[in-house]
Amino acid sequence: MERWQDRVAVVTGASSGIGAAVTRQLVGAGVIVVGLARRVDRMEAIKEQLPPELQSRLHAIHCDVADLDSVTAAFDWIEEQLGGCDILVNNAGCLFPGQLLTLELEQLQQVLNVNLMGVVICTRRAFRSMQQREVAGHVVLINSLTGRSIINPPGDELQALNMYPLTKHGITALLEVLRQELRGFKTQIKVTSITPGVTDTDILPSGFDTLPMLKPDDIAAGIMYALATPPHVQVHELTIKPLGEPF
Repeated sequence: MERWQDRVAVVTGASSGIGAAVTRQLVGAGVIVVGLARRVDRMEAIKEQLPPELQSRLHAIHCDVADLDSVTAAFDWIEEQLGGCDILVNNAGCLFPGQLLTLELEQLQQVLNVNLMGVVICTRRAFRSMQQREVAGHVVLINSLTGRSIINPPGDELQALNMYPLTKHGITALLEVLRQELRGFKTQIKVTSITPGVTDTDILPSGFDTLPMLKPDDIAAGIMYALATPPHVQVHELTIKPLGEPF
């Protein structure tokens, strides 16, 4: 991680779960982190838990990745105050448990806007920042096992993932689109998809907590591994499952 010392990482959905875990690990590794989330108070609490000498390395910015104006304001601040973005961890996501056929359309649209379009919008801004400064940056996409197959819920639970697998299949496609486009632009920017199995986060639907689970720090460690690879190595996809997972 030496080459990332004092560089700027942007982490979306940084207020909890995987986002909070990777924020802590990045700050501990000497990276300046901008946490983007709607719950700024929770990010400030994370900041207060850091060692005093590291607290200045975490900047908590309110941002709704589904809102173009909100993302624009956040990245404008990053460029004006910190010079730009060197690492982007696209972690923000949402899920309204229920059935595709019966949930409110507004909820389905929100999942699409946050989980897919939010990733596209943030990645475009990060790419622009990296390209203009000729930075060999890194874009990380947090995917899901549901980005490959539609998993059956445990026990007698109804299928409750609705739009979530659709958006994660989109992330799987986005990974390859970005890899090809970044190569076409002749950049040295890496892109990596991290695919967690069932992980103990706020987004987990009812019933899934009966299954073997990973901790957010387990996923954050995978992200740190991908970031720490030499410049000529690109981790394209990394799947991390808890031992004994049935899917």
